[in-house]
Amino acid sequence: MSHQTGIQAGNDVKDAFASARSGDQYRVLKIVIDGEQLTMDTTRKASKKWDAEYDSLVLPLLQDDVPCYVLYRLDSSNNQGYEWIFLAWSPDVSAVRHKMLYAATRATVKKEFGGGHIKDEIFGTSKDEMTLVGYRKYLTSQAAPLPFTAAEEELRKMKLSEVQTDISVDTKQQTLQGVAFPVHKDAIAALERFRDKRINYVQLEVDSQQELIRLCNTEPTEVKDLPMRIPKESARYHFFLYKHSHEGDYLQSTVFIYSMPGYNCSIRERMLYSSCKNPLVDMVENTLQIEIEKKLEIDNGDELTGDFLYDEVHPKQHAHKQAFAKPKGPGKRGGRRITQPPAEED
Repeated sequence: MSHQTGIQAGNDVKDAFASARSGDQYRVLKIVIDGEQLTMDTTRKASKKWDAEYDSLVLPLLQDDVPCYVLYRLDSSNNQGYEWIFLAWSPDVSAVRHKMLYAATRATVKKEFGGGHIKDEIFGTSKDEMTLVGYRKYLTSQAAPLPFTAAEEELRKMKLSEVQTDISVDTKQQTLQGVAFPVHKDAIAALERFRDKRINYVQLEVDSQQELIRLCNTEPTEVKDLPMRIPKESARYHFFLYKHSHEGDYLQSTVFIYSMPGYNCSIRERMLYSSCKNPLVDMVENTLQIEIEKKLEIDNGDELTGDFLYDEVHPKQHAHKQAFAKPKGPGKRGGRRITQPPAEED
């Protein structure tokens, strides 16, 4: 039901919303309730990419004890125009009356702006939830699958164990897409620190009981330490910041290592780690924006030497191919043969 509180948008809000929907004049809009109507408190224009100026534009608008609405424009668009994030700020310490008033008027703001332009909606009570990191955590949580029902869990297990056997020339094979277990918040935080180069090693494990990917280890790690980080009895995922020099340049390359110690692990563990690997890597590359230079699969930590990593990250070019040497012909086998009889004498 619209206008549950009787509060409607003022002309300044309607004009700003119309301009915002039709172009890129604004990056951020702050709307407040003043008296009995919605009013435009603050507007800001864009000067950088959306994620480069997100925190610097959004956080100063949030008062510690007063709710508000914030609309933030992304650089992406749909068939109606630019996409926006709708932020509903309602700090815990604000008056109960204010919190209830803003909660009841939220639908009015969305309807007035146009729901088709709003890509994501975030409700926050602490500023950590309203930061860029908080928004990315929100996206990660939205991408996580809903909990399985008993029937869905049984079906998932059946699909994991299926093997298609009728193969012919015309058969179109379907490959396992992977199981996207949610990543625990501590693991997300560690990967973000890794992305920002505050730590150089992250180890993750699959918790099959809780169906989560959890954080195991973030100890400072050098190349010489890598072998001892690889468990001999269980699988793991590793993210390592490989610092080295190449052709005179100092480089820091992210290497993803999937360690699976062969038949020391149960079949179920091998299948789960194999199925969770690709969704995890996709999330790290696309959501957390971590560029992975090299992906490795190993069964023994002893393989991880400095020379091995260097050759994997910087594979050698094909060596010069030696020209084919034509073999010598056979040696002489006796005197020259006469192929024509001598001419007869007159």
